[in-house]
Amino acid sequence: MSLQLTFLGTGTSVGVPQIGCTCPTCTSTDPRDKRRRTGLYVQSPEVAFVVDTPPEFRIACLELKVTKVDACLLTHVHMDHVAGFDDLRRFNTLNGKTVLPCYASPSAVEAMHHIFPYIGKKPNEEGLFRPMIDFRCVKRAFQLRDVRVTPLPVVHGNTPTYGYLFEHGGKRVAYICDCFEIPPKTLVKIRGVDVMVLDCLRDTRPHTTHLTLDGSLAYMKKIAPRRGYFIHVCHDVMHAPFEARLPRTIKLAYDGLKIKV
Repeated sequence: MSLQLTFLGTGTSVGVPQIGCTCPTCTSTDPRDKRRRTGLYVQSPEVAFVVDTPPEFRIACLELKVTKVDACLLTHVHMDHVAGFDDLRRFNTLNGKTVLPCYASPSAVEAMHHIFPYIGKKPNEEGLFRPMIDFRCVKRAFQLRDVRVTPLPVVHGNTPTYGYLFEHGGKRVAYICDCFEIPPKTLVKIRGVDVMVLDCLRDTRPHTTHLTLDGSLAYMKKIAPRRGYFIHVCHDVMHAPFEARLPRTIKLAYDGLKIKV
């Protein structure tokens, strides 16, 4: 089995359709225009893990039949990426009531303890059903069984944020879901990857913390991946006409898309 990526969600912080919006994208009948908040599921022959736990995490797992999660990685602590974190407790049970490791930056781990103060490594003393999580601060590459994981610092406003590089069987996948700028040291690590998954919030209208199309395409040109996918997309973007404008090697990801590397 090769490395497989499943997009649990590909939308921006409010999702698509937006509440109370009747724009062409929000009312589209194309299922690719329905976007949960952004999250990723990664599978290899030896391990399965998620990147972020967005608000619709449980719904995505049910729809996409995700029943095995050995670990969690967090990119940053914004609610559209961690609001579904409590639902990891179900995987404690499915894994035989074992503790689930969660990898993140030191600042993200500190923030998670404040957001979810009831989460620990041991069962709740009152017998209540609580997630059992081993938070692990990471600053450099580490191994998740047969997948080597490298945190990739990126600029996303004032919030410390990681992307991740996954290496397995000689193949390399980079995943950067929220960013405005990719620092030179991070760019060096991801040049020529087999698959590049990158933030692309919308078309031409600039944003202060996210890449938009021109910036995303410029970074894709610098990175020169074999294949590229855009994610974290808002309702300004309608899937079919937007993707038709992209270079041949770059696609617009959508919820439920599975790709093998």
